[in-house]
Amino acid sequence: MKDISSVSARAKLKPHREPYWAKIGTRSYLGFRKADKGGTWIVRYYGGYRDGQTYQSLGDLADILPTDQYDKAMELARIWLGQQRGAGPRIKKDITVWEACKEYVIAGASRDQAGRLDRLVGDHYISRVFVRALTVDDVRDWRRHIESLPVVIAKRKDGDVTGGKRSKSTVNRDMVPLRAALNYARDHGYVATDHAWRVALEPYEKADKRRNVYLDRGQRRALVENLQADAAVFVRGLCALPLRPGALAKLSCSDFDARKHELRIAGDKGHADRHILLPKSTSDVLAKCAKGRPADAPLFVRANGKRWDRDAWKGPIKSAAIAAKLPEDAVAYSLRHSAITDLVVSGLDLATVATLSGTSVAMIERHYSHLQKHRAADALAKLAL
Repeated sequence: MKDISSVSARAKLKPHREPYWAKIGTRSYLGFRKADKGGTWIVRYYGGYRDGQTYQSLGDLADILPTDQYDKAMELARIWLGQQRGAGPRIKKDITVWEACKEYVIAGASRDQAGRLDRLVGDHYISRVFVRALTVDDVRDWRRHIESLPVVIAKRKDGDVTGGKRSKSTVNRDMVPLRAALNYARDHGYVATDHAWRVALEPYEKADKRRNVYLDRGQRRALVENLQADAAVFVRGLCALPLRPGALAKLSCSDFDARKHELRIAGDKGHADRHILLPKSTSDVLAKCAKGRPADAPLFVRANGKRWDRDAWKGPIKSAAIAAKLPEDAVAYSLRHSAITDLVVSGLDLATVATLSGTSVAMIERHYSHLQKHRAADALAKLAL
């Protein structure tokens, strides 16, 4: 047995394939496999004559301060040993947080969710922690990490252009994929409880200010007038259709049927394909966009011939909003909110609004039903004798 509890003690050890073991309980051992640089932590348990010895790697814990690695290894080891001794529900197998994320993506996560997991989880030490060994501190550390990241305003070959810190609403959206992936792991038997992340990934309340900015028709016209031609066409589409900006950007020419005046929305936020019957004015605009272009070409195309994406529309819309003297929180998503608001105020039933916008009736009721109060009052007035 060797002392592996301190940085100085581990520094004196020679690199060795066989771990240096320290007894930490009855039939339980914590090991450190010394390498030329750093090393790997391992836990071992002897389950008796029938079960023999069981090992579990705890990783190199390289993202933990060297002075804290032993304590962290002990914490992870105790959680794993508790499972082996029957102190908790039996788990079918161990997977890391990153493996849980990959399984969730394969199971049907959206492209946006997959991208966020790749950017925000893949390079953080939490990705290498076993899901059932995950602690509240691990998850809170990851949350503090993403909250500290600057917002990427635009991507360029010579380096990203960044702004201030993430807003609470952005942090909420960043946390959704990891929470969903961990819940998926729980639901499929990889971990018994969501204690580690249930509270640590609790979303901020009342954090959707940026998405609740309403722009009237005059403000929307002013926004369009301050945009370059290609961006103006894209924004006109957002003004005419209550779609998410990403869903509009994904449209191809084949999704528009000029003969039927119909638009197919495919794969929007994981929802099934839906078809929208368009008014002639909107159909005419889309017909011009699709005229003479291949079926697989973007319906809304940038001046360089590429498809629109968040990094492409964010800068132009922000600059145009400033030039048009719009509210400082006005963003592309504000146009979707404004379109949905107008549809609800016009008296269109909420189920149809939900279908057009590709969301649930419950969401529309939660955020927009208050706009129908005056219509309800008018209807009640007609009941009076």
